[in-house]
Amino acid sequence: MQDMAALEIRNNNAAPNANATVETSKYTEDWVPIKNILNGMIRLDNGYYVTGIKVSPKNIFILDAGERDNVIFELQNFYNMIDYEFWLVVADRPVDINLYLSQLQLLYQRSTNGVTRKLIMQDINKANAFMGAEYNVVDTEYFILFKEKRLEVIQKRIHNLIAGLANATINSTQVSNADLRMILDNFLNGGMTTTFGTVRV
Repeated sequence: MQDMAALEIRNNNAAPNANATVETSKYTEDWVPIKNILNGMIRLDNGYYVTGIKVSPKNIFILDAGERDNVIFELQNFYNMIDYEFWLVVADRPVDINLYLSQLQLLYQRSTNGVTRKLIMQDINKANAFMGAEYNVVDTEYFILFKEKRLEVIQKRIHNLIAGLANATINSTQVSNADLRMILDNFLNGGMTTTFGTVRV
């Protein structure tokens, strides 16, 4: 009985310390092991960087059979040359046509012809509907990401990935900070953009 009582006292004394880290965390991003996003790389708390490339999609089914077989063959070579762990990430980004909308509104304000103004207003209404929840139109983007500590290895891998895809006539670029934030938002916040440092737990 004395042993059980001593164990219970120890457990009760240990409980506040176990919850101390949860109580001191003010922001949801404190739970994610990310230090910052800079120069197209996510820097993690353990010293690793997560980065990679953004791949432009290509519809190989509109190519003739010879071209299509060549792209597939080069892609096989490309994947076989990757000798490290990587992630293929497919993420949806809402289509942003705000620039197009603002140009339409400028045209509408400048136009003096009633018929032209009516046509422009119809285009504005279509564009607003296009961006609404009813259609839920998104751009699908493709990424190849990897994790590494050494910056010189990172640059070499990115160069090799871009060159390997170029051999398959597929365009790619190094991911940007905005790309990485969008990927994190997709996985952590259901695609909703967040302002880090303002959401309290």
